[in-house]
Amino acid sequence: MNLQQWIATDHAALVARLDYAITQRVAAELWAKSPPGNGSSLTWLLFHMTYHQDLALNTAIRNHPPLLSAHRAALGLAALSPAAGLAEHESREVTEALPRLALLAYVDQVNQATTEWISHLSAMALESVPNVAWRLEHKALVSADEVPWLYAMWADKPVAWFVQWECIGHRHNHLGEMTSVRNRLGFSPF
Repeated sequence: MNLQQWIATDHAALVARLDYAITQRVAAELWAKSPPGNGSSLTWLLFHMTYHQDLALNTAIRNHPPLLSAHRAALGLAALSPAAGLAEHESREVTEALPRLALLAYVDQVNQATTEWISHLSAMALESVPNVAWRLEHKALVSADEVPWLYAMWADKPVAWFVQWECIGHRHNHLGEMTSVRNRLGFSPF
């Protein structure tokens, strides 16, 4: 197995696990609910990890506006800052604005775009270092004043880092968290 195949396989496994372990198991009316013992809701976690993946792939790597730009109105986010949803802690304002079906449509589009990009991935591209600060500011309209931590974390990173962390690792982390939320909501299949 080469590197491109490994990345594609890992990403596909994340998509399948989200569907099997979360989407098919948790009742729709509980997605925006905070789980017993507190913590973030499934809605928040799904939006947050998807927006990070979207910004990493489409803005940081590809120099395009994030796909979220076309979904903001449908997601109820048109009046909120483009930085809304990036922090690790849940914003109830964001969560309560997100209709589940519109969120799932956005997630699906981001996952499809990632799958397509990975299918054409060249190992040489992984070594390049994009000008992330300019792309976040001008393509995503995400201000350094609102998320200085994101600018600092993403500065001077190669494409490989964005793929490894934001498109794969960050999603593994939050999918594990979503599994815990699912279990606390009483939907564990075990």
